[in-house]
Amino acid sequence: MSSQQKGGIPVMILKEGAQRTTGADARRSNIMAAKVIAEILSTSLGPRGMDKMLIDAFGDVTITGDGATILKEMEVQHPAAKLLIEVAKAQDAEVGDGTTTAVVLAGRLLELAEELIDEGIHPTIIIDGYKKAMDYAIQVANEIAQPINVEDKNQLATVAMNALSSKIVAEAREYLAKIAVEAASIAVEKVDGRYNLDLDWIKLEKKKGQSLAETQLIQGIVLDKEVVHPGMPKRVVNAKIAVLDAPLEIEKPEWTTKISVSSPNQIKAFLEEEANILKSYVDKLAEVGANVVITQKGIDEVAQHYLAKKGIMAVRRVKRSDIEKLAKATGAKIVTSIKDIRPEDLGFAGLVEERKVGEEKMVFIEQCPNPRAVTILIRGAADRILDEAERSMQDALHVIRDLYREPKIVPGGGAFEIEVARRLREWGRKLPGKEQLAVLKFAEALEQVPTILALTAGLDPVDVIAELRRRHDAGEIDAGVDVLNGKVANMYKLNVVDPLLVKKQVIRSAAEAAIMILRIDDIVAAAQTKSSSGGKSKGKEEKSEEESSSSKTD
Repeated sequence: MSSQQKGGIPVMILKEGAQRTTGADARRSNIMAAKVIAEILSTSLGPRGMDKMLIDAFGDVTITGDGATILKEMEVQHPAAKLLIEVAKAQDAEVGDGTTTAVVLAGRLLELAEELIDEGIHPTIIIDGYKKAMDYAIQVANEIAQPINVEDKNQLATVAMNALSSKIVAEAREYLAKIAVEAASIAVEKVDGRYNLDLDWIKLEKKKGQSLAETQLIQGIVLDKEVVHPGMPKRVVNAKIAVLDAPLEIEKPEWTTKISVSSPNQIKAFLEEEANILKSYVDKLAEVGANVVITQKGIDEVAQHYLAKKGIMAVRRVKRSDIEKLAKATGAKIVTSIKDIRPEDLGFAGLVEERKVGEEKMVFIEQCPNPRAVTILIRGAADRILDEAERSMQDALHVIRDLYREPKIVPGGGAFEIEVARRLREWGRKLPGKEQLAVLKFAEALEQVPTILALTAGLDPVDVIAELRRRHDAGEIDAGVDVLNGKVANMYKLNVVDPLLVKKQVIRSAAEAAIMILRIDDIVAAAQTKSSSGGKSKGKEEKSEEESSSSKTD
């Protein structure tokens, strides 16, 4: 890109091929990209929301209504759309729920900001108004929230059920919510009067077969592996477990080697030496008292034979995350050198047993010294149902963790958004200057949530919003959209509630994303780099030219 001097001499500033979009065009492009992402997600909001089928470049299919998963699987090119996806990922990582709402709200905030810009209001004024509206909305959220008792499992299950109601697994939400609450109540610990739920203690394991109703909670760790040798014990009581990050096999050298053999005796001696090394490993494990060996690496067939002879159960190629959970649960130390293992490095479990689950075998490690380690074994008829059930269970566990962090709830079904919007309007009209227009637009954007809930339930959104406004003006702050029965109803009575923490994070994420995009008034895109493999790309170009010419002649 070049700039012209007075004398008419062009001055090169940007590299050749670079593109620059400025001012209104740049802003319009970014807002349009955000609106498209919000539009894609909007129909999946709420219990009556629709699901999306996502097909990747390899043909793998994902069917889900989970906002975070939809955004993760979508291959988005526009930088502003990518920015919105990053915000949604941050929302998911922080509170585990509300990603769809955050993106839909951000898209609506930008759409309404565009209307104000078209009316001649500067983006800086809109940004200031949105910041003030965000702060006041969070203040209102704190005021209307109701406290709950986290010791009451029924109250926790109610909120978890609401998080599951918009998923594919909604029919089994009551059962799954109870399992999630039970797992959380085992894994949670109280430190200095505050609850701390570390979700690393809760392992999710899925196995195809039976139905979602067969999902079960196991107090211990379940490994999707089987015992490596048929001669090994399949059940060990009072297990002393060696947790290894080292192979029970002869490692190959990193460089290419050749061994010159001049007689059969040399081959025999070489093999015997290998067997002796493996036997020394097994002897060392037996010497320290291990009767169960679980390793992240491989186990040689010769080592398997010696382990079986010693009556030691062994499991190999266990995932690193499972190894770490196992070490925490059993009190074991992860050993990287078998020669240095000591009796105090071993973990303990009351029972280690191989059991058949469906058509496959799994290893169950139960009665661990640290009872906070649990596994939720998810069952389902198909792989895609299992994947969605796992995502849904993660959302439910995150929601429970949010309640332990801040034990307050707000009404769902759009009731929270309508009430915050009503109070924002009252407050915004008192503001001086043009900022009040941005605050009023923020309030209007919040009403997008009940509007979409009404649409997905097959209701007239204009009538629903009018009814909601009337009832909230009359003081019914818990009036929301009952999507299952198609009417406006009391959300607390229907047990349709959300964690306060999720709603506050939604408002923050959406407002910050909208503000970030509104700040951009210049897009400079670098020229596309050519493929480094010149010969290859040239060949492809020639091929494509041949194909195009042949298609013309045809």
